[in-house]
Amino acid sequence: MDNLYTQHSAVTRGQREELLEQKGKVLWFTGLSGSGKSTLADALNNKLYKEGRLTYILDGDNIRQGLNKDLSFSNSDRTENIRRISEVAKLMADSGVIVLTAFISPFVEDRKNAREIIGTENFIEVFVNTPLEVCEGRDVKGLYKKARKGEIPSFTGITSPYEEPINPEIEVKTQDKTIDDSTNLIFGHLKKLIDK
Repeated sequence: MDNLYTQHSAVTRGQREELLEQKGKVLWFTGLSGSGKSTLADALNNKLYKEGRLTYILDGDNIRQGLNKDLSFSNSDRTENIRRISEVAKLMADSGVIVLTAFISPFVEDRKNAREIIGTENFIEVFVNTPLEVCEGRDVKGLYKKARKGEIPSFTGITSPYEEPINPEIEVKTQDKTIDDSTNLIFGHLKKLIDK
């Protein structure tokens, strides 16, 4: 864009990470509604906090009540939702924070774009691979029931597609594991990447 210039800070990312004694990363939790994304992000957040790590959760429902409340669930608005979150997560990771995002993010192309915005070296895709029937059986928010009645148009997994990750850094099958086991699996992978 014309007339825009990058403003550089006297304090570098490396210095911020040194101060926090950790590397900024983005864990991108993706999966169907009810798969366990938010539950796992919260459990991991708690584990990291107890280790003295600075973290922040960007959750789909929370973000849509503020930053992205102007967006619908059309395909183009879903893409914009993910683009905005990617830009926010990139800034937070640059500050040295470990960011945990929990978004259905149903499209492969959108997640690919998120990785490009955030940077491959900072992006860890976590596929919470829970079958539709298990998610629908949980139906914690009652959304599947409404979707089956036609009360929610374009609902992922029912009337709108979910494109599974092709090669995620981490895959968790929550129907086979406890929350603690799943959290420890993710933590084990992450620990190698965040230690300064």
